[in-house]
Amino acid sequence: MITYKIHFIRHGLTQANKDGRYIGRTDTPLCTEGMDELRSLKETYAYPKVQKVYTSPLLRCRQTAEILYPDHWTQVVEGFMEYDFGEFEGKTLADLKDDENFKKWLTSGLKTTLPGGENGEDFLRRIVLGLSGVFEDMMKNKLTSVAVVTHGGVISSLLAGAGVPKREAMDYAVDNGRGFTIVMTPQMWMRDRCFEVFDVAPKGERIGSNVGAFDQFITLEEK
Repeated sequence: MITYKIHFIRHGLTQANKDGRYIGRTDTPLCTEGMDELRSLKETYAYPKVQKVYTSPLLRCRQTAEILYPDHWTQVVEGFMEYDFGEFEGKTLADLKDDENFKKWLTSGLKTTLPGGENGEDFLRRIVLGLSGVFEDMMKNKLTSVAVVTHGGVISSLLAGAGVPKREAMDYAVDNGRGFTIVMTPQMWMRDRCFEVFDVAPKGERIGSNVGAFDQFITLEEK
């Protein structure tokens, strides 16, 4: 049976990330620190070898793909754009902590529709369709290992929504320039709409500069 590996990698650091802002559709570039960190990660760790790279249309993802996978066959996938934060766009947690709509959104598990923004269920439906398109393209073109450079919200929501083992989205939170490898088979996807969360990426980047999701993922697997 042919298996297909998709390596989801979050874009590099932006100034908005450093400032702790909710940035979804705003087309902000990588900051200098973010570009330097990606180059350092690439020199230190082994990013997966791939036959093609798919990216969100936003600049920070396209820049990340160019740094990590220069001269690769690249395709933009609109479905992998980040969550639309609507009126919360560009604001920090401190800005929003007393906002009743923000509180409702958090307590709903991000499922309510944001003012001027996106509903969590619609968001998941959109990114699942994006993944389906990538998988179809892989099978059509006989690609068995590809990268998807996208956003933290896309990765955590997609893996929590369709990944095995089942985890909460927070368990799949991911630092800039890092991600997860999933394994798909036509049978699993077409029958159950699910895939296996297989490993972290880049290979070997687990402890030290990496915090949070990767240590947490390994700890959960060891239990």
